[in-house]
Amino acid sequence: MVKIKPFKGVRPPKDIAHEVASRPYDVLNSVEAKAEAGEKSLLHIIKPEIDFDPIADEHSQEVYDKAVENFKKWQSNGWLKQDSTEKYYIYAQTMEGRTQYGLVAACHFEDYMEGKIKKHELTRKDKEEDRMIHVRIQNANVEPVFFAYPAVNEIDEIVAKVVAASAPEYDFVAADGFGHKFWVVEDEQLNKRITEIFAEIPALYVADGHHRTAAAALVGGEKKAANPNHTGEEEYNYFLAVIFPDNQLKIIDYNRVVKDLNGLTSAEFIAKLGEDFVVAEKGTEIFKPESLHNFSMYIDGKWYSLTAKPGTYNDNDPIGVLDVTVLSNLVLDKVLGIKDLRTDKRIDFVGGIRGLGELQKRVDSGEMKAAFALYPVTMQQLINISDTGNIMPPKTTWFEPKLRSGLVIHKLD
Repeated sequence: MVKIKPFKGVRPPKDIAHEVASRPYDVLNSVEAKAEAGEKSLLHIIKPEIDFDPIADEHSQEVYDKAVENFKKWQSNGWLKQDSTEKYYIYAQTMEGRTQYGLVAACHFEDYMEGKIKKHELTRKDKEEDRMIHVRIQNANVEPVFFAYPAVNEIDEIVAKVVAASAPEYDFVAADGFGHKFWVVEDEQLNKRITEIFAEIPALYVADGHHRTAAAALVGGEKKAANPNHTGEEEYNYFLAVIFPDNQLKIIDYNRVVKDLNGLTSAEFIAKLGEDFVVAEKGTEIFKPESLHNFSMYIDGKWYSLTAKPGTYNDNDPIGVLDVTVLSNLVLDKVLGIKDLRTDKRIDFVGGIRGLGELQKRVDSGEMKAAFALYPVTMQQLINISDTGNIMPPKTTWFEPKLRSGLVIHKLD
């Protein structure tokens, strides 16, 4: 059973929340961040290299010092203020007419260490350490992680009650067109009941933010080890997350582009695909995969449907059923000789938020030779993999919309 708690959030005043809130640190590079950051933007805290001219090395000591300086400045300027009492918060995101309601909570680091917060991706030690530095220097979780939980009717009812009872504290549409609303749960009894309900939930699932989750948990462990009077109730035992019911989340496609055909002509390549797929030419209009084990391919100005033949995949295996596995085994490895998706420079990945037109563009430009679009992974597949202790192949899931950073921050003391 998982342990969560309300917390004294550090957050912007209502009238400037839209100015402080920013995209997460890892969805834009330093040049993009510098161009996007307004005066009050959290980007100055989470990507402080943008405050240097030219842009500084993000891993340099001067940049870490600037992050601490800016966090203090935002608080002294009143752009970030801490609530006086512990509360939960509700964060709603709207994209293309669909709204998902998340609970903003503090999660216990030992739940991650004990496998009650379940992951589906591997993490890299260098990236973990980078995120740990930011938690250590700020003594805070400045950005939230994105979790899912098995939907509970009573939580849905509590959220609906809070949303219906008052106007949101924050309500804005970001530049990308996605809507963001934020409520403060002021009722002490509701806050208490939320904690009780989650104490009966067996697991949480990392949707997005595996490195931030690992980093937050590891810092919690460090602080525990350094405190001879540790009780388990200290604020450093907890880290910031937004937790969504699994039935409200939608995973979108995560697609692949390749630079060459491993010495084959296009005709030879398509012929080889015919050994494991039913191949059908679809013409010049964009073709989108229609079901599991159906792929679309773009090559030489034309779209193709590729349907994996029975016997080429294993629907009884949580990893074998994934279309990323099918494509990797039957095309990338078998035909193109791409063995390691993490290191091979002949392949790149394109999030579905960019649309299939982006795949066509990268092939037509000559940068890439062929593109493959995949049918999206489902939440149930993600949960099955996490529950069985398996790990998804790289670049399998893409969640959208992304959480805005800066709506609320969690301090570790």
